Amino acid sequence: MADAYIVEVLRTAGGRARKGGLIDVHPADLGAAVLNALVDRTGVDPAAVEDVIVGCVTQGGEQSFAFGRNLVLASKLPDSVPAVTIDRQCGSSQQALHFAAQAVMSGTQDIVIAAGAESMTRVPMGSNWLLHRQAGLGIGPWPQSIQDRYGVTEFSQFHGAQVIADKYGFSRERMDEYALASHAKAAAAIDSGAFKREIVPVATPNGVFGTDDGVRRGGTIEAMAEIKALEEGGSITAANASQMTDGASGALVASEAAVKRFNLKPLARIVNLTITAGDPVVMLEEPIPATRRALERAGMKLGDIDLFEVNEAFASIPMAWLKALGADPARLNVNGGAIALGHPLGASGTKLMATLIHALHASGQKYGLQTMCEGGGVANATIVEAL
Repeated sequence: MADAYIVEVLRTAGGRARKGGLIDVHPADLGAAVLNALVDRTGVDPAAVEDVIVGCVTQGGEQSFAFGRNLVLASKLPDSVPAVTIDRQCGSSQQALHFAAQAVMSGTQDIVIAAGAESMTRVPMGSNWLLHRQAGLGIGPWPQSIQDRYGVTEFSQFHGAQVIADKYGFSRERMDEYALASHAKAAAAIDSGAFKREIVPVATPNGVFGTDDGVRRGGTIEAMAEIKALEEGGSITAANASQMTDGASGALVASEAAVKRFNLKPLARIVNLTITAGDPVVMLEEPIPATRRALERAGMKLGDIDLFEVNEAFASIPMAWLKALGADPARLNVNGGAIALGHPLGASGTKLMATLIHALHASGQKYGLQTMCEGGGVANATIVEAL
C-alpha cells in the first residue's frame, strides 16, 4: 500500500467559549483561516487540492448547511475544490485525517486536506438536538429501542468519566493534581514558544488572536476543591475536565507522487490508522483497546512510541490510559492538554496532531501516537513517524 504523508498540520489558538478571543469569528471563517495557511505554508496550488474533509460535532446554526463546503467557500481555495462534513464526535477531525490518508493510500487522490472547526460559543454543544426535543419535536437521538437495550434514557459523557474514575480508584484530589499539571505544562509551552510554529493567527474584530487563552496560571488544589462536582457525590468537576473552546485545525495530506511533483517536504508519515468501538455507556474508556490494536497492527510496542497525545476530555481518561497500559507519564501530553488548552470538539483531532508532530520535531524524536475518546464508545488511534 502506498504511503500517505502529512506535509503540514496547523491549528488556531484555542479561544475560551463565550468569553475568549474567538467569540466574534464565524466558524466557517475560523476554519478558512487554517485552510489558507495550509496552502500558503506548503506552496501547493490551491486548485490541486482534491477534497477537504471537515470534522464538526454540532452541525447546526452557523455550522449547518454543508459546513465543510462553507469553509472552502470562505477560503482562498477555488470553488472547484469539493468538501464534506463528518461527525465522529470528539474524534471528528482525527477521523477526517484517517479518511484523507486512506484516500491517498488507496491511490484515488493525491492531495487532501483534513480539517476541523467548532465554535462552542456560537453553536453551543448539543444545540443541534436539544432545542428540537425541548420544542416537542421528537425524543432526541436515542430511540426507545436503544434506551431499552442499554437501560439508559441517554448516554452521558459526564457519567462515563465518573465511572472510569471510580473503576480505577482515582480520587478527586489526584484528578485535580493531574489537571493542575496540565495547566502548568501548557503555560510553560506558551512561555517557551513551543506552539509558535503550529498556530495560525486569526484576524478578529478585536485584533489578531494567536495565543491559547484558557490556560490558568497560579491555580491551587484548594481553589479547585471548591468547584461543584458534575454528578451528585462525584469527583469529576469543571476543573478536572476539558474546557469548552472555539478553534479550528487541519492537515494537508499528500501522496509520494504529489510530494515529488510539488517539491514538498513532509513533516510526518502515517504509520497506522485504527478505529475501535466498545461500551457506549461507559463510553470514554475505548482509547485503551484502540491503542493496543494500533500498536499490534503496526508491529510496535508501547516503548517504541516517543510521545503520546491522549485527549484530556476529563482527567480520568488519560489517567486510566496510563494505568491500564503502564505508559510513561513523561511522554504524555508534554505541552499540556485539553484541560488547559481546550477541547473544540470537532477540531480537536487535527489540533492534537499538530501539537504532536511539532513536538516530535522540536525534540528530535521519531514516533508519536494520538488517541481520542468519542461519543458512543468509539476511539481513533493514529501512529505517525516524524520525518
